[in-house]
Amino acid sequence: MALTGKAAIVTGAAQGIGYTIAEILASQGAVVGAFDINEARAVEAAERLCGQGYKAVGGFVDVADTGSLKRMVDKVIASFGYLDILVNNAGILHSTPILEVTEEEWDRVMAVNLKSVFFAAQQAIPYLKQRRHPRIINISSLAGRMGGYETGMAYTASKGGVISLTYGLARQLAPFGITVNAVCPGTTRTPIIDQWTPEQIAELTGRIPLGKLGEPRNIGSAVAYLASDEAEFITGLLMDVNGGMYFG
Repeated sequence: MALTGKAAIVTGAAQGIGYTIAEILASQGAVVGAFDINEARAVEAAERLCGQGYKAVGGFVDVADTGSLKRMVDKVIASFGYLDILVNNAGILHSTPILEVTEEEWDRVMAVNLKSVFFAAQQAIPYLKQRRHPRIINISSLAGRMGGYETGMAYTASKGGVISLTYGLARQLAPFGITVNAVCPGTTRTPIIDQWTPEQIAELTGRIPLGKLGEPRNIGSAVAYLASDEAEFITGLLMDVNGGMYFG
């Protein structure tokens, strides 16, 4: 599944799943733009990749801001000259009870988790259309598939929206040869679940048929496959990586 000669953008790449996706794509030969709202950590992530012998650039992006998304894409084009793969990974997780969700929280989750996917794709499409095997890969969630267990309704709805966008973009971009797929992780061992109590995590683990939490590399490997030439005839797919919690 070599990705030599391809350039990728990964949002939310400063840590966790995003960094692991960037690292695995780089290990397969891609040059990578690692972007995050935490600019210092995004730059550090890119430096770590370069320290492993890969080619990467890091930078700031506020995925809720369309101007920032444009600047992200422009930076990758200026650095590498082309773009083959867009991975919409950035997201925020809230588990606020239904009766306590504020309008401000709802709008922020939607902006970061859902609006960003569409407008990042919009910025990337003109460059993707120029490439031979262009890819958009969105990170949704088990919660978007079946409503979740401990996740808040804003998060659940936003990730369900990512699934609908994946379907719609896959159909409308197919004439340009751009495939659009989504990976739907189950509970994965990343810093984002630190807000959950040990009891919540234990309860969730108990619901996983394989009996363990997912690891970031499980998600990164799925993304690498969907980015590869071997996946050229796959579009509109929801790839469930959840240890058996949901069968689509």
